[in-house]
Amino acid sequence: MESQILHPKVAAFQPEWDLEDIRMAFFKCTRWQVEETLDPINCPFHYFCDSIYPGSYPPAVDVLVLLLTTASYLATLVIMLIEISRRGRPCLSQSKRFLLPSGPLSLPLILLALAKGPRINILFPLSCIAPAILQLIQISALAFDIGADKDPRYAFLEASTISGILHASVYLDSIILPYYTGIDALASSTFSGECLSCMCRKEVLVAGGKLISYRGWSMTTFCVIVALCLRIICRLSAENKGKFLSIQSLLESLAWILITKDCIYLVSNSRPEQSLLQAAAFGGILVLICLHVLKRFCTLIMQWH
Repeated sequence: MESQILHPKVAAFQPEWDLEDIRMAFFKCTRWQVEETLDPINCPFHYFCDSIYPGSYPPAVDVLVLLLTTASYLATLVIMLIEISRRGRPCLSQSKRFLLPSGPLSLPLILLALAKGPRINILFPLSCIAPAILQLIQISALAFDIGADKDPRYAFLEASTISGILHASVYLDSIILPYYTGIDALASSTFSGECLSCMCRKEVLVAGGKLISYRGWSMTTFCVIVALCLRIICRLSAENKGKFLSIQSLLESLAWILITKDCIYLVSNSRPEQSLLQAAAFGGILVLICLHVLKRFCTLIMQWH
């Protein structure tokens, strides 16, 4: 996609402009400014980037983020495999919950990485794997439900997880929306030649663009949040518990379907230069989804017998 977008024969392209500078100007722009144009026919909307990219963090930050997410993923994977080997019987204690990406130890660190995500761009752009990180948090929150009924600590941990998912979705949008906007700006605009980011468009530029529809705060996140809220209600309340459990089960199933749908959609719209990294990230997410389905199947078999 980018090789077609950043083609040097685009109108008004200046030979002294470096392609990497153009990528930074468009993909990292957080505020686009529209100004009056003297050519309403050929250039009805003239835009330029009105924000300055503060620069990327050192490569060591990229390595730390990669190690953190890899460790969180492996912890989730190992715990899922242990539960499957125990034929669906829960093996997760409150202490082991700290190892999960949705736990109180890893989640704040992941949120810190996502909050600084726009500047993590040396070894790999975080915009490539940040959606997979959010999905990893959602999966670990949905797949494991540990805690005693009417235990205030359970409600506190679940509430902190819900808050973390909400913050993660907001931070994710702050990472991917500038990138998606930049893709749309490059794909459906022409350079005006007045500055590096100056461009002419036939239509209004929309935040997030129109080419890729994925968002961090979406129906998927909403279903996960509501399902976790119903978990708290079912654990702390004895009245109408059956009704809440039915709705919770339905929402959790819908959330798993939406996570799978988002994962497949993001793989099909991966960046060409980062296709291997994104394929590995989302492939790992699909592995966790398949393991959860297998775990549920083992649980059903145990209940039938």
